[in-house]
Amino acid sequence: MSQISENKQISPYMVFYMITTMQVGVGILGFERYIAKSAGHDAWIAVVLGGLSFNIIIWMIYRILLKEKTDIIGVHRSLFGRWIGGLLSVLLLLYFSSIVITILRTYIEVIQIWVFPQLGTEVIAIIFLFLAYSYVIGGIRVVAGLAVLGFFITIPLFLLKYYALKSGHYSNLLPFFEHSITEILAATKGVTLNYVGFELILIYLPFLKQPEKSQKWAHYGNFFTIFTYLITIVVSFVYYNQEQLQHTIWATLTLWKIVDLPFAQRFEYAGIALWLFVILPNVCIGLWSVSRGLHRLFKIKQKSALRALLLVVFTACILVIDRQQIDMMNNTVSKVGFYILYLYIPFLFVTQLIFTKVRKTKNG
Repeated sequence: MSQISENKQISPYMVFYMITTMQVGVGILGFERYIAKSAGHDAWIAVVLGGLSFNIIIWMIYRILLKEKTDIIGVHRSLFGRWIGGLLSVLLLLYFSSIVITILRTYIEVIQIWVFPQLGTEVIAIIFLFLAYSYVIGGIRVVAGLAVLGFFITIPLFLLKYYALKSGHYSNLLPFFEHSITEILAATKGVTLNYVGFELILIYLPFLKQPEKSQKWAHYGNFFTIFTYLITIVVSFVYYNQEQLQHTIWATLTLWKIVDLPFAQRFEYAGIALWLFVILPNVCIGLWSVSRGLHRLFKIKQKSALRALLLVVFTACILVIDRQQIDMMNNTVSKVGFYILYLYIPFLFVTQLIFTKVRKTKNG
């Protein structure tokens, strides 16, 4: 990890903003109905359980990377060799790319449905990706700064949940613990998409100064995300009954329509515009991480990798044309993320433990 020059590194606490920013993305605007299908008004339990389980995954990621003192590309090469390790790295970078595509295409859909129905996907994608490129070429420090900016700009939006609570029905939350453990676990699996993205730390951890000191900030970031999603889903359950929720695709966005401010008659437009400062860091962190991974893997310039990646993301966005395809893409990324986080990361963790013991035995 000492190979990265200090002027390219970021402070340990910055990982708090980068993890929170990646986890609280476009999914929070309408995740409620997906997990409520399985656990109804008890789905808030799944939000907490899912979030807490990711703290274990974060701990494993830190143990894996700190032991090898490198990123996931180096870990793969060390444990599995050049070819198998390289293949695993390529597959992981494809997954990271799919996260970027899913986030961007879903946000484009929000813009098209709520603000500019006639604006083509390719136009929005070009503008957005050009903007993202201008930040990513500045390096990880610029991208991290953007995550901090997005965090503080969008925090006031959560205060607007007061309007929903004011006219809500708290009896919608009762009775507690009505659903079975199986149903709650199914909802926990469904909440994965909302938390995915933090695993990009597998790429950028070496760019953190004193990375071992950043671990507590990574956990704090995940705890903040749990709190954010918990408040969001409780407010939605208070405002909507379960039948309404199943027919509301963008539950949080729809809540913004009831906001009554003297200077904004249609606040949802302002909310969507402000949410750009959440989505842009999402996309930038993803683009930087994948292009960095390609640079490490194929020894090509990161700028060249970034330009090629932008073309791939743009093409993928315009090929996804309707809600059904967007929904399928979100579900697929969620399922893949579930298996990577709950199966592959523990597999890496155990494999590294075995290899470490074998090496010690040989050397001893």
